[in-house]
Amino acid sequence: MENPLLKTQFNFPGQTNFYQGKVRDVYTIGNQFLVMIASDRISAFDVVLPRAIPYKGQVLNQIAVYFLDATSTIVPNWKRASPDPVVTIGRLCKPFPVEMIVRSYLSGSAWRTYKKGERKICGVSVPDGLREHQKLSQPIITPTTKATEGHDEDISREEILSQGIVTEADYIILEDYSLKLFAKGTEMAAKQGLILVDTKYEFGKAGDEILLIDEIHTPDSSRYFMADEYAERFEKGVSQKQLSKEFVREWLMDNGFQGLEGQEVPEMTADFIAQVSARYIELFEKVTGQKFVPASRENPAARIEKNVLQFLNKTL
Repeated sequence: MENPLLKTQFNFPGQTNFYQGKVRDVYTIGNQFLVMIASDRISAFDVVLPRAIPYKGQVLNQIAVYFLDATSTIVPNWKRASPDPVVTIGRLCKPFPVEMIVRSYLSGSAWRTYKKGERKICGVSVPDGLREHQKLSQPIITPTTKATEGHDEDISREEILSQGIVTEADYIILEDYSLKLFAKGTEMAAKQGLILVDTKYEFGKAGDEILLIDEIHTPDSSRYFMADEYAERFEKGVSQKQLSKEFVREWLMDNGFQGLEGQEVPEMTADFIAQVSARYIELFEKVTGQKFVPASRENPAARIEKNVLQFLNKTL
């Protein structure tokens, strides 16, 4: 469980830009490709936590690759190759400045908003009398703005269109693609005994073509429940077992942290980090039905560089 991948610092052939996100290190190669490296950093409440989680990056990348490949005939996506367990290389796109969040249950931030008395979530009306984790009558889209720094902000479809953030023609496609992806993800989760509760999708444009970009159906972007336990837990009013990052958020809240000004991240003990790593690996195996094979931790930077260079040298 040693040597988590905190960050990378490469200089690839044709490299024109580098961006470090909350979790991923992103390298732009000319005007063709993005090299996206999933680090072991973990964020919650839009704050990067001080300690990394071993194997988290590998789990995120390999789940994303699994679903990008499985949904490529439904929605076109940016992926070209995954030459390393923590790397995806794809087409360079201009991202839309919104995230499309699809929900079929009243959980997470939607529940926290509802509990405060709100009956509209990102402009979508929800009825009175619902309980936490209750299934909605149909999936809803609750978009957010995509912040480069700080917190993403809830926004409605009407606000997106009225402010000209996305054209109506493009937004209709984003809605259609999001619901198709969610339906496929729900179907695939059910085969593994899971419920896909909610997730987020990001899209970009390459020329005039709209593509799915970034990750898909990972524990950082999605929430899963155990299907065989859901009904009994819901009826008893006890918390659902969640295969997602929500348990990290709950631990932080229990320890007085919600990302608000003046709050300090509680100490992340070695035992807690091991638990988080185990939960990520568990989700990989549950959601894909595959055995997780840990990549070598001996010198991950050298391995990543070698594998990316092999792809670029063949392609450029």
